[in-house]
Amino acid sequence: MRLLPPAFCLLTLAAAPIPKATAQIPLLPPLQPANNINNQVNNQLVSDWVYLDGRPLFAIAASKSNLPERLQNIRQNLRDITHNYLQVSTNAVNVNIKNANGLPVIYVNDQYLMTITYEDAGQGNPLTLANQISNTLQKDLSLAKQERQTQFLIQQSQIAAAGVVTMLVLSWGLRRWQKRLSHPFTKFISAKSPVNAAITTQLNQQQQQHLQEVKKRLFQLGQAGIWGSGSFFILGLFPYTRALQAGILAIAQIPIKLTIVALGTYLAVRFTYALIDHFTSTIVSSGALLTPETSERLQLRVSTFSGVTKSIATIVCGGTGILLALISLGIDVVPLLAGAGLVGVAVSLASQNLIKDAINGFLIILEDQYALGDVISVGNVGGLVENLNLRMTQVRDSEGRLITIPNSEIKVVANLSSRWSRADLTVPVSYQADVNEALDLIETVALEMNQEPKWQRQILEKPNVLGIEQFGDYGLSIRVWIKTQPLKQWEVAREYRRRLKVALDEAGIHIPVPQQVNWITDIQQLNSQGSGT
Repeated sequence: MRLLPPAFCLLTLAAAPIPKATAQIPLLPPLQPANNINNQVNNQLVSDWVYLDGRPLFAIAASKSNLPERLQNIRQNLRDITHNYLQVSTNAVNVNIKNANGLPVIYVNDQYLMTITYEDAGQGNPLTLANQISNTLQKDLSLAKQERQTQFLIQQSQIAAAGVVTMLVLSWGLRRWQKRLSHPFTKFISAKSPVNAAITTQLNQQQQQHLQEVKKRLFQLGQAGIWGSGSFFILGLFPYTRALQAGILAIAQIPIKLTIVALGTYLAVRFTYALIDHFTSTIVSSGALLTPETSERLQLRVSTFSGVTKSIATIVCGGTGILLALISLGIDVVPLLAGAGLVGVAVSLASQNLIKDAINGFLIILEDQYALGDVISVGNVGGLVENLNLRMTQVRDSEGRLITIPNSEIKVVANLSSRWSRADLTVPVSYQADVNEALDLIETVALEMNQEPKWQRQILEKPNVLGIEQFGDYGLSIRVWIKTQPLKQWEVAREYRRRLKVALDEAGIHIPVPQQVNWITDIQQLNSQGSGT
């Protein structure tokens, strides 16, 4: 390496172009040229370490543009010195410090290593730093030669073998523990009703699934930690592989941090899901939400509440994970949070419909206007609610179309399956039929259907024959109400119509059909029409 004169090392000359005489705007400083900015960046002092067998020896400093070349030269000199030293039989390390142009120069076994500059010493004395580096070189070079002796390598190999056996034992023990904890745990349920028991069982099953997933990932992380840390430890036992250990640590540091943050976020989401299911199961088991009027409704509400709460928890955990990932990358998140607040205000002003959707969706869930599994009618559309969140509602109509409705657009909603449903039937009867006989027959068919076990579970109350609803153009209309379980009104109505048709045919009571009757009172007009004139 060519030595630089002290004046060049101590003085730094900066040349800048003289600005032209132009009008200056008050309160605005003149802009700095881009080339000056680049020069300042390149002249910034940076430092890096010099390693021997993966161990840090000393740090050197230089400008950002000169450090790579200087670092490469010093590392190459150290490799040559180490190679020559390991070839000789003597264990002595001769480190000399000479003075050249007022700066200490280090020689190892009469081979040039480096020149200590004022940038290396920082606020200290270069000669003091040179003495420290000299002591470090003597100790580490002797240690490097000692570690390459056969006896030392055999000893380290024994330690590595013991480490492998330890990893195998720990991995086997962790796997046995995982199998022992993987047996499903059945929680005793003291339910007050079959509906309560079914809901609690479902929630406990979901809770156990989430906990099992968390345990599975934790055990996988434990296995990776055992083998990863053990392999990393074995690499550090030998001088030939210790540099690889340092390289892996330097390269994989950021991916490992990001992996830990991603895995931690996933486990937090899963664990939050289990807590939500446990909390909901506790409330249901206590009977706080269970009344005779709400027992049939409880399952739909629990599904809706659980789904929306889990969505919110996912968003919160995901946002926290993103912030932690940025922090692990060394990014200052405080300005980002401040900018995000301003962006949030701007977005909220530009997307007022989304805020309306969220508020209306929250009220829909809170007031139990409808839930997942309900059949609703909103305006001209309707169907089975398949998805419900704070922003929108998705329903599947009778033709299989999936209709998406923003929650802010739902002003008036008709719930066809809230707590109970009703089959509203209108039975047409001919004017020639006996009305009393028809009423008795219609009521008898409904009562007989209600006595059968299959339909008794779906019909909540005794069928109610209201009587003659109206006089139509072709016959009478008799109205029948049958109160059923939610979403069972159509099935009950279809079966009741089938049975009623059979019973009416057997009784000889006809269902009216469209017909037309003409009354003619003028005989002469009848004769003239018959003769064709």
